[in-house]
Amino acid sequence: MTLLHEGDYAMGPEWDAAHQIAQAHEGDALFDRIHAIVHRIEGDEWNADYWYRRAGLTIPDMAVADEIGALRENLS
Repeated sequence: MTLLHEGDYAMGPEWDAAHQIAQAHEGDALFDRIHAIVHRIEGDEWNADYWYRRAGLTIPDMAVADEIGALRENLS
């Protein structure tokens, strides 16, 4: 599975799979960011903020779908 597919999982019914993938790579800033995105989708802003901080970021001022699109662009 590619990293880009994880965003698709997070946006769809496979939320738990995306969460497990992100947790399996805890400590890698990119996966910590994806972990944060998963929690934003869940509506858990507190937990999302924690994972953004772990990734060295703050919660972005954009919709989750836009953030996933920007992340995909940066990775391609």
